[in-house]
Amino acid sequence: MILFELRCSGQHQFEAWFKDGAAYDSLAAAGQLNCPVCGDARIEKALMAPRLAKGRGDALDVKEAMGEVRKVLTAFKRQVKESCDYVGERFPEEARKIHYGDSEARPIYGEATPQEAQDLEEEGVAVQRIPWVSEGN
Repeated sequence: MILFELRCSGQHQFEAWFKDGAAYDSLAAAGQLNCPVCGDARIEKALMAPRLAKGRGDALDVKEAMGEVRKVLTAFKRQVKESCDYVGERFPEEARKIHYGDSEARPIYGEATPQEAQDLEEEGVAVQRIPWVSEGN
């Protein structure tokens, strides 16, 4: 059995258990998954944190765990690139414009120095720093 974090097009997040990944894939392809909140059938996997066993008798394979973390971060990076506008080094300026209503509200991503990010946070601008994994490593 495998637990997936899922999200509908209305951004409701929920968990669901499946026999395996293939079972999820076939149900999703057939449109047989529905959001328990709104009934939407447009369901996708949401970003999930890996679950690491560290109890009695469970060995923690650090290399395997790091691989799982990398998969999650790679999937997150792909999702950000697909759903957000890239604004590059103009990120602090564009984030402020959106925050103060001088620009269209939309999800963006780009670069900011640690000081620029801190300044934005202190200003009340909603930003999130994320680890950006490199391609192919």
